[in-house]
Amino acid sequence: MTAQRFLYVVVCGAGIAGDAHRLIAAAQTRGWGVGVVATPQGLGLLDTEAIVRQTGHPIRSAWRTPGEPRPLPPADAIAVAPATFNTINKWAAGIADTLALGILCEAYGLGIPTAVLPRVNAAMAAHPAYGRSLYRLREMGVLIGSHAWGGGDAEGFRWEEALELLDGRTA
Repeated sequence: MTAQRFLYVVVCGAGIAGDAHRLIAAAQTRGWGVGVVATPQGLGLLDTEAIVRQTGHPIRSAWRTPGEPRPLPPADAIAVAPATFNTINKWAAGIADTLALGILCEAYGLGIPTAVLPRVNAAMAAHPAYGRSLYRLREMGVLIGSHAWGGGDAEGFRWEEALELLDGRTA
């Protein structure tokens, strides 16, 4: 029997982060085990108790201390949703100042398939650094989904698109 594929869902501090349970449920329906890694801002938007019940794993947001056991299995793939302007730009620049960004930066070197669903308002997306960051992430092999503009309104945000992007990229 083969081990279950394991997906890290990285949740950033966009207003719709509280709906991340939708991506988790869709991944579980497709046979994935799921663990959530949240940015510090994303963590505050999640119903942490509900996510822990849904995944069976603690939400990761802070670095482990040396020697502390890893609370999640290694990732076979990563879905970053919703991804903010800040996370996208820092990730592309190789800045790993949070656990979530450290995992994303490391994923490139480990060859872990990664999909990102940006959630950035149009004014921020117009900043030249944002376009350069998306270009760099594409160069790194990151699969970039549709943009869903706005803040807290989840309309138009297709959580399952992250899984569609990863289809065929994972065994």
